[in-house]
Amino acid sequence: MKKIFSIMLFSALFLMSCKSPQKESTPGEKFGEMITANNPSQIEKVVGLLSTQDSVRTQMKAKVESVCQVKGCWMNLVSEGGNDGEMFVKFKDYGFFMPLDIAGKSVIVEGVAYKEVTPVDELKHYAEDEGLSQEEIDKITEPKEELKFMADGVIIL
Repeated sequence: MKKIFSIMLFSALFLMSCKSPQKESTPGEKFGEMITANNPSQIEKVVGLLSTQDSVRTQMKAKVESVCQVKGCWMNLVSEGGNDGEMFVKFKDYGFFMPLDIAGKSVIVEGVAYKEVTPVDELKHYAEDEGLSQEEIDKITEPKEELKFMADGVIIL
């Protein structure tokens, strides 16, 4: 009986140790395609370009406002200076994810900025991923035109 209990205890401890915690982000860490900072635009400039164009390929520097808390599959960027500018970022081919602890940090992203109307069900899904309350999620009733960014690569600053 003691042997069975010991085996069960060892198995439980082993399985618990296999669950790897979310890795913390480090400055200079790169994700996706290996990009090099090359005089990135501020988010306000890119927002301005999207007022006259449907899309623009660019490199942009911004602050992470929020990140998907389920697996890091999206992030929301805002202007570093607190000016107008907000952009929802996804990652090319769903090929990489961001650490969950990067809210408040600055990043450089390279890829394509564009405008898109996001349907209500998708907006609610992102709100759930962000950890918003059910009350806040239920307030989402209209599709929203958003500025989005499909990132090929990201550098954490």
